[in-house]
Amino acid sequence: MKIERVTGTEFTYPTFRSVDSAGHSHPGPETLGRMAMITITTDEGHQGHAFAPPEVIRPYVLASYARKVLVGADPFMREKLWMSLEHWQRGSAGQFTDRALAAIEQALWDLAGRALGQPVYRLLGGYRDKVPAYGSTMCGDELKGGLSTPDEYGQFAEKLVARGYKAIKLHTWMPPVSFAPDPGMDIKACAAVREAVGPDVALMLDGYHNYSRIDALRIGRALEQLNFAWFEEMMNEQSMASYAWLSSQLDIPIVGPESLSGKHHSRADWVQAGACDILRAGVPGVGGITPTLKVAHLAESFGMECEVHGNGAANLAVCAAIRNCRWYERGLLHPFLEYDDKPAYLHSLPDPMDEHGYVHLSQRPGLGEDIDFDYIEAHAVARY
Repeated sequence: MKIERVTGTEFTYPTFRSVDSAGHSHPGPETLGRMAMITITTDEGHQGHAFAPPEVIRPYVLASYARKVLVGADPFMREKLWMSLEHWQRGSAGQFTDRALAAIEQALWDLAGRALGQPVYRLLGGYRDKVPAYGSTMCGDELKGGLSTPDEYGQFAEKLVARGYKAIKLHTWMPPVSFAPDPGMDIKACAAVREAVGPDVALMLDGYHNYSRIDALRIGRALEQLNFAWFEEMMNEQSMASYAWLSSQLDIPIVGPESLSGKHHSRADWVQAGACDILRAGVPGVGGITPTLKVAHLAESFGMECEVHGNGAANLAVCAAIRNCRWYERGLLHPFLEYDDKPAYLHSLPDPMDEHGYVHLSQRPGLGEDIDFDYIEAHAVARY
């Protein structure tokens, strides 16, 4: 079997999400969003698919990198193909990103699962077929009745617990919100949520990403008093020394790195430096399923957990394939949005959650996304 074609389809779909000037998602009026689907096709007719923003898997990326490596290759040689693609990144002048690499590799895994008639999480190892989820909120805002006050965070947390979540992660206020950043407001929101849900719900905080050491220490000590499960990305992750310093000051587990580049290599450095207590990696951010598994196994070798960053079928497959990940991140959630409404280009959600807070893995071959190909075809705006 050989790869014959690598193609992209850009399409529109309705969304109620908007993005602020700092890139944070918030509720908004209905608009047309854009998504791209990469498709890898073999000479035997097998296909694999993955989704990413059009800017990530744009025509230049597919023509200059993906096709040069993949066309004519054996699709089951994923490690070799990933290494060959990764080699092209250095000379791409930043054009071939980790997120583009991840989308291409997800399509390879999806192809393998579909060709073999197996869900990807089983091909990865298959540790479990359901994963407990935490509800991950959107960042704070200034929308009345939304997430504009500590009390509103508490009220929303009560709704999440009633929905079945046994754990909640807060994203608090960040610029361009007028009063952000504010360590005191972060602490008040965390206290309001703890009071609202009681002592038995696990809570986490993903704070403003550029707090100083002293502000981060102040918040961390407050979280210890509130019995939070972890503290995440409260400082610029390019300063590993700052995280090592904070970890040495606090008992609450520090999670990281989330957005730092460097794939599994940089995460190994964080372990060696004592910069975190729980490792962090997500499929889009570190360049694919393959490096995410490498991070998870690295963490396991040191007796550490590896919490997978972000939602989606690929991240869920990794969560189900490894032992040392406690939660699946389900979100982003907001009082004004209904997460359980499926996207228009899928027939069903890739991460359905039951009333007990468990997300169940799809048994469909591949990554498990029930793609509505007719919808994508009808709403396509570009093919390349």
